[in-house]
Order: sequence, then C-alpha cells, then structure tokens
Amino acid sequence: MFRKYFFPPKDHVQATARLSGSIILHPVRSPFVNASRPLADNHKMVNIPKTRRTYCKGKTCKKHTPHKVTQYKKGKDSIFAQGKRRYDRKQSGYGGQTKPVFHKKAKTTKKVVLRLECTVCKYKMQLALKRCKHFELGGDKKTKGAALQF
Repeated sequence: MFRKYFFPPKDHVQATARLSGSIILHPVRSPFVNASRPLADNHKMVNIPKTRRTYCKGKTCKKHTPHKVTQYKKGKDSIFAQGKRRYDRKQSGYGGQTKPVFHKKAKTTKKVVLRLECTVCKYKMQLALKRCKHFELGGDKKTKGAALQF
C-alpha cells in the first residue's frame, strides 16, 4: 500500500524505526508505563507547618484566622461498645476464633488527616491530605541552593 501523502519524520529515531518496521513507544503515552507515577522511585517527604492561616467556620469567626495544626490520631476503643461486648461474648469459651480475620491488606500507606484548631474560638476541623509514605509536622523548610542531605 502506498500512502497518498508522505509526512517526513520528526527526528532520526522515528525515521530509522519506520524503515525497519519496529514500533516506537512514546515515553509518556506508553501502555507499559503508568503516566501518573514518576519513573524514578523517589519518595518525597511531606512537610506541613504547625500553624496555618485558613478559614474558620466557627459561629464567632467566619473568617480567616490562624489555626494550630496537629495530626489526627484514632481514639482508644471503648470496651463497652455493643459490637465489642457481642464479640467478647462469642469468643469466650472453647471453639477458637469465631469471626473472620482480614489478611488481604492491599494499601501500603494511609491518608494523612490534619486536625486544625482555631486559635481564636477553639473550633476544630479535620482536613484529609493525599497518601504519602513519609509525613513530617513542623520540620525544617527547604532553603534555596542548599545541599542535599542523606
């Protein structure tokens, strides 16, 4: 088959590939490379300052105020919750483990949740960040032209 129009290749690599009949995979649009992930395996640390000036939804404020930032932590489970009482009753006696134990964990990271507390009215709200492997609260800021430390 002959083409009606001939478009010259953009560079030498495409020209030689077209002549040899091999397939060129675009580095970004390749089906074998996930475009959303970087090619290098470099995990960046997320560093959040301990104070943030953001909007407060409290009844007294309703404006931008400084907030104290902390990382959300799960509270201790109550031993008197209905599910815990039911589970303990079922587990008691002979018979081993009565409920299924989940083993197929797929995620390697958790989403970081920030707890913001208004310094004016003490209103508290939560803000979910994206997933990250390393999270730091109030760490040293990067300085321009500073050498990398390992």
